[in-house]
Amino acid sequence: MSAGRRLIAAAASGVTAAGATRLAYAALNRVPPGGTKTWSRTNHRGEPVTLLEGPAVALGAIAGALAQAGLAPGAGWRSGGAMAAAGAGAAAFGAYDDLAGSGDRRGFRGHLGALRHGEVTTGAVKLGGIGATGILSAALAGGSPADVAINAGLVAGGANLLNLFDLRPGRAIKVAAASGALITAGGALFSGSASRTAAPLAAGLALLPEDLGERAMLGDCGANALGAMLGAAAAASLPRSARIALLAGIAGLTAASEKVSFTKVIERTPALRWLDMLGRADASATDRSAENNPDQTPPEE
Repeated sequence: MSAGRRLIAAAASGVTAAGATRLAYAALNRVPPGGTKTWSRTNHRGEPVTLLEGPAVALGAIAGALAQAGLAPGAGWRSGGAMAAAGAGAAAFGAYDDLAGSGDRRGFRGHLGALRHGEVTTGAVKLGGIGATGILSAALAGGSPADVAINAGLVAGGANLLNLFDLRPGRAIKVAAASGALITAGGALFSGSASRTAAPLAAGLALLPEDLGERAMLGDCGANALGAMLGAAAAASLPRSARIALLAGIAGLTAASEKVSFTKVIERTPALRWLDMLGRADASATDRSAENNPDQTPPEE
């Protein structure tokens, strides 16, 4: 495919994703599945938000990925299908945890610890389901057994890691945007291949104002879907050496999250704090009082 056609496909993917996301969000808010209360939560400042941003972003991103695949015959269908599968599976298991989970257990340590005592948490089900989603997505993309294993790790690891940033308004979408830019640059630099990040990025950015305005949040459904699709985009765009390095970085950050509060690191780093606050309302006394235990969001969230 020529460079011009790749650009057109990416642009069409982004426009489709953004438009589908806005339409889905409007439709879901008009008739929320299970009722408005089912999707209502309280954020870190005690403000009411809706989780409907998550399924809207997932639906929009999947629509965009399929649109790009339709304009890229051949191998494009494989990578597009792999991205759609990654988004759909991660969104489904994330939504299950959003709606059925209690939030009593957090992180790999919490869920695996519960399993050792015979308790199957919704988070454990989600982790297993997203792992299976990663394998399915990687198998659809194809490649050698080594590539399938690496790509499965990128999808599952990306889904889990991005969700760890969904603790403050707009943070996860900003991290997704930065990650997408790096994947796009890496694909152009290392392999000259077309990046497939347009769909998940456009879908997330389409609802960034609602997220920053504390009217809605991604929840596990949206954050897991965006992270999984960015992982699938990396799998389709980067050479093996770059994918191994990226997977190692994801694993390292995930392991660090069990010991280190990302929010505390952001709060203590001026540049990161500035980026984190960009577009947000000024931190209230409630927000500042949470700094001693910043990653402990309310159980509903």
